[in-house]
Amino acid sequence: MIFPLEELISYNGNMYEITAAASRRSYQISVLGDPDNISNSDKIVSVAAHQVFTGDVQFSIEE
Repeated sequence: MIFPLEELISYNGNMYEITAAASRRSYQISVLGDPDNISNSDKIVSVAAHQVFTGDVQFSIEE
């Protein structure tokens, strides 16, 4: 899976939040697995970032 750079460039939200969410999702995938969305050729970080940017995974920052 190749992450489209256009989505990152056009993102208008907080970059720290989206980076933290993708990082946390990568950790979840590596520990818990995500058999529906990952093939052997996919990179976990790319899959996690794609899920966060496309809204497949919702996130919120707790204060």
